[in-house]
Amino acid sequence: MPVLLDLFTIEKEKGGIAGQNVVLIGDLKYGRTVHSLSYGLALMGARVTLVAPPILQMPKEVIEHLGELGVKPTIEKDISKAVKEADVIYVTRIQEERFGDPSEYEKVAAIYQVNGELLSDAKSDLIVMHPLPRVTEIAVDVDPTPHAKYFEQAFYGVPVRMALLALLLGVVE
Repeated sequence: MPVLLDLFTIEKEKGGIAGQNVVLIGDLKYGRTVHSLSYGLALMGARVTLVAPPILQMPKEVIEHLGELGVKPTIEKDISKAVKEADVIYVTRIQEERFGDPSEYEKVAAIYQVNGELLSDAKSDLIVMHPLPRVTEIAVDVDPTPHAKYFEQAFYGVPVRMALLALLLGVVE
């Protein structure tokens, strides 16, 4: 279900998915939403850029499957470079519970925060998405910007679920 919501949000906010450069940021290893979203993006003709600490990079089998779908993701270490070239950024929480040592978590969590300063060089029509809830991976100074679409993304869950229920119940064809 989240992938349908995420694809709907991109379609609604950007006017299409094909050709969009979607940058996935954060915990790409354990984040289920980014796995399914990357497949959906590949099927819809988007470009995919991956930004994560090496220990939390997208699993090799997901990258291989994306290749089978015709998409070779770009792996970018520099978040500012990735954001400058992005049409959409999809941020996920780096999961503290995945780290045995809290100091190791702190080293990687702070590197990948999206904030107003980072977005100052972004495209004017860039959108920022997040599956919510967030912790510190998106600073609150992003909320009032036109880039922030995560609240709209959450709201779109209502019409997407309504449409799915209508299809399942045979109300629409």
